[in-house]
Amino acid sequence: MSSDAVPMSGPLMPHVDGFAAVLAAQGYAAGTVTLYRQHVGHLSRWLETRALGAGVLSEGLIEEFLVERHARGRQTRLRVSSFASALAYLRGVGVIRSPEQAPVGEVDALLLRFAGYLAKERGLAQPTVSLRTQLVRPFLVSLTERGGLDLPSLTAEDVTAFIVAESQVRPASVPPTVTALRSLLRFLHVEGVVSAGLASAVPAANSRRLAGLPKALPAEQVAAMLATCDLATAVGRRNLAILKLLARLGLRSGEVACLRLDHIDWRRGEVMVMGKGSRYERLPLPGDAGGAIVAYLKDGRQAGAHREVFLSARGPYRPMSPDAVSNVAAAAARKAGLGIVRGHRLRHSAATAMLAAGGSLTEIGQVLRHQHTATTAIYAKVDIEGLRRVARPWPTPEAAA
Repeated sequence: MSSDAVPMSGPLMPHVDGFAAVLAAQGYAAGTVTLYRQHVGHLSRWLETRALGAGVLSEGLIEEFLVERHARGRQTRLRVSSFASALAYLRGVGVIRSPEQAPVGEVDALLLRFAGYLAKERGLAQPTVSLRTQLVRPFLVSLTERGGLDLPSLTAEDVTAFIVAESQVRPASVPPTVTALRSLLRFLHVEGVVSAGLASAVPAANSRRLAGLPKALPAEQVAAMLATCDLATAVGRRNLAILKLLARLGLRSGEVACLRLDHIDWRRGEVMVMGKGSRYERLPLPGDAGGAIVAYLKDGRQAGAHREVFLSARGPYRPMSPDAVSNVAAAAARKAGLGIVRGHRLRHSAATAMLAAGGSLTEIGQVLRHQHTATTAIYAKVDIEGLRRVARPWPTPEAAA
């Protein structure tokens, strides 16, 4: 159905043409622009039926719209994120207020400070910051049900009761929630709100140690993933370069996404990687990985103002997100008939491949940029035979004497 066939009415109607013009200027395909117009049209009519103006539009209101839409059996692929571009446009032209302009409640104000602490003091990446703030929000909201956010009176029983309740409703989310809640309580201690020992009151989540780690892929399966890249296309050349960095250097998806043209020293054959905690470290760039990047840069990468190495394959040409990088590995695995493989699994595969080639845990840890050898052993999933190769022999009674 064309956009003209969708009756346009409601408070968003005066802004649809401007929004569509911005999308077109950013390089979106005509069909995509039409689809976005349709989504905004449906949302506008929903607002009209409830006598709501454009100025009150928010992510929460869009969630209500989608819930009602899905309940009627309409399109279920739409998400709040589907309207992110529309919200950004409406905020940009002053129709609705940006989140930082909107009044925030006691919980939101605390979460903003907590997010700043995680990003600036702990050096955590933005996706991790967002996840932890989302996970602790229900805990803080539950405290307000007693008549306000009275944090100084917080007790170990409150913390334990929340985790127990979460384990009954959302058992799969308990491990990350435990981690997030401990971070929050440490932050509150730093702010002088709660005692130092309260973080230790968070009960440990029951899980089998290392059971959730991805299984490494053998070399032939990694090679099969690389072989799925069609080097006759720009997308294939880009994807091969990405997979080489994931499989040969064991980079994280976020590290590949953040890689910039300035980070590659072609003369020295080195690449500078920004890892966890925003720490930059230099690594040798393998020849095959460097060659794949060169092929993509020469014939495949869209020229533009962005300095990130890897850009989206279609307009608007923007830097790839960590999820998009991980999806490259997932798509290659599907084509190779390997099932579900995400980017992080190739990092484990790189570790085990280096171990099998005779590398020590110290050497592998330097490539993966681990601070502790124990972490490297976990990533490499060292088995008994592997441990025998790197461990010192146990002294015999004769040697001890």
